[in-house]
Amino acid sequence: MIWNWQKPDWPLFSWDDTRVTKEVGETFLRETGVFLVAVEGLAPEDRDQLTVEAMSNEAVTTSEIEGEILDWASVQSSIRKQLGLAADKRRVGPAEQGIAEMMVDLYRGFAEPLSDEMLFAWHRMLMRGRRELRDVGCYRTDVEPMQVVSGAVHAPRVHFEAPASSAMPREMKNFIKWFKSAATKTASQYQLLQGLALPPLLRLHSSVRGWERSHRPGYRRKGVGARRGPTHAYRAGGNDSCQAQVLLRCT
Repeated sequence: MIWNWQKPDWPLFSWDDTRVTKEVGETFLRETGVFLVAVEGLAPEDRDQLTVEAMSNEAVTTSEIEGEILDWASVQSSIRKQLGLAADKRRVGPAEQGIAEMMVDLYRGFAEPLSDEMLFAWHRMLMRGRRELRDVGCYRTDVEPMQVVSGAVHAPRVHFEAPASSAMPREMKNFIKWFKSAATKTASQYQLLQGLALPPLLRLHSSVRGWERSHRPGYRRKGVGARRGPTHAYRAGGNDSCQAQVLLRCT
């Protein structure tokens, strides 16, 4: 099977502006306008709380997609502390503290250009307290293929295979260069770029991450054991994901 990243035109895209950007842009501007009007009417403390809750929800739901359940109250408390707002004195775990730090860094530096160093810094924040990982703050280096699979251990079905680890620096360099082009786009074009960013991100997702968490089903590296269940989780690689961070840059 030929994967999408193996096709000669990858990662080029084509679309009809007249059928896409107008509708997308109008929807985006309308919904943004409603939100801004609502926010402008809030008192400063209520506006701060809305910001904290939005960041907390983003952090928790993003982690849930990755199979990690965080304590919402702890994430919110940590975000408030790092923003210099009043917060309770609860003890916050390293996972909640790390993603809160990443969210605040993103909030304060959202206009900064995306770079390898930025992704690696976010990665180090997210992996705070994770001593079992071989590499932190870099792209995947394992030589074994990274695959998305399902089915029985003796008869797995491979749904996708990511590019080799050796290709990651080049692939991410191309992606970051393309992503930066969004800075010169209109609001409607920028929203379209969000959708266009998903295919390469999903393709890079299992390449950037290291998949050391065996409780996340459907990913494997060849030759490593699996859990029981209809879809098996395999341990693979040495790093974790920067996908969530990149997606947050798109919102």
